[in-house]
Amino acid sequence: MKNLLTFIGLAAIMVLSLFLAVITGDYGPWYFAWLVGTTMVVLISAAGAIMFDRQDEEQQRKQGSTH
Repeated sequence: MKNLLTFIGLAAIMVLSLFLAVITGDYGPWYFAWLVGTTMVVLISAAGAIMFDRQDEEQQRKQGSTH
């Protein structure tokens, strides 16, 4: 039963992808690049914020132990 639901879900994704490919036509690659680029900008920004927060915590911990 689980395999059947997985197959139906993947078939639905495939149909939706084909539908979007037909609608976008020649603009498909541009939309794909826009979606991938936007996703990468969001992920890189989140990673930068996490790294900044970690460095700030370490710096505050070092300052607290020296004073």
